[in-house]
Amino acid sequence: MMNLFRVCMLFVPIAIVCGAGAAGAAQDIVILKVAHFQPSSSNFHLKVLMPWCDKIGKESGGRLKCQIYPSMQLGGTPAQLFDQARDGVADIVSTVPTYQSGRFTKTEVFELPFMTKSAERGSPALWDYIQKNSLDEFKGTKLLFVNLHDGAQLHFGKKTVKTLEDLKGLKIRSPNRLGVKALAALGAIPVQMPAPAVTEAVSKNVIDGATLPWEAMTSFKMQEVCKTHTETGPNHAKISNAFFVFAMNPAKYNSLPPELKKVIDQNSGREVSAWVGKVWDSNTAPAHKIAVDRGSTITVLSEAEFKRWVKATAQVDDEWIKEVDAKGGNGKALLEDAKALLKKYND
Repeated sequence: MMNLFRVCMLFVPIAIVCGAGAAGAAQDIVILKVAHFQPSSSNFHLKVLMPWCDKIGKESGGRLKCQIYPSMQLGGTPAQLFDQARDGVADIVSTVPTYQSGRFTKTEVFELPFMTKSAERGSPALWDYIQKNSLDEFKGTKLLFVNLHDGAQLHFGKKTVKTLEDLKGLKIRSPNRLGVKALAALGAIPVQMPAPAVTEAVSKNVIDGATLPWEAMTSFKMQEVCKTHTETGPNHAKISNAFFVFAMNPAKYNSLPPELKKVIDQNSGREVSAWVGKVWDSNTAPAHKIAVDRGSTITVLSEAEFKRWVKATAQVDDEWIKEVDAKGGNGKALLEDAKALLKKYND
């Protein structure tokens, strides 16, 4: 009996150690709740977010895992996503911060009309600009990367727009307040709404059209409801833009052990921002082709007409400078810095 007892006791510590080890291993896996407003079929979800999550998973030896919530599955509205990261509702979010009007005034310089040509080249410029000039606007979060989209063009349900005069009185969606100002300066009636609401609004004639990047046209199936499109030429800046941030809850980041923080850090920053922009740009041509194949009409602004549109929206820049100055900043210097950074990366 004693021998049997001793044999059993020999196995007890082993069982305890093994059990503790299994529990420790399970605890060592960190689940990151990642929320965004786009559908799971979107280019962002499939071509940016999932590869990014796969990469940090592989580089962490499987210890970092994303639990993704597309289409606002954690609740709330797209305008609330930034605060969801700050407050810990989500661990990481992708969002357009300027869905909250007037809160990110210094950074929204990149959303002024006719500023940007390329997401790949504009996104690292945006990263550098934020690090230098406007990190305070993102207080309460840790920015992992930022990006512009491929530039908004005009897309209409039925209307054909070739000139400024054709825009008069048309109800057109914009994602942000500077886009609203630009559309008003061009003679349209601006309607601010997030991208997920646009397709239904156009299909039901609530609005005549929308400013959207070609990439988003596919994500939200806009080619099914838009029959005409107006765009600037390939060498010209786009009508407008919107900036995105991929932001993390700082408490979640700080809770990670050093080796996992390193994985997050290695998949953050300027180069990652440029990669995201490149992915965004790569979706433009395929989305454009879908519209062409569906028989849609595409109008490219003539050189003379493009100059008219730029001149008509110049006041938006002036108003933005005054708003920044009123908040204690130097609007003119910030605008010049943004343009210099864009030129640096475009050249």
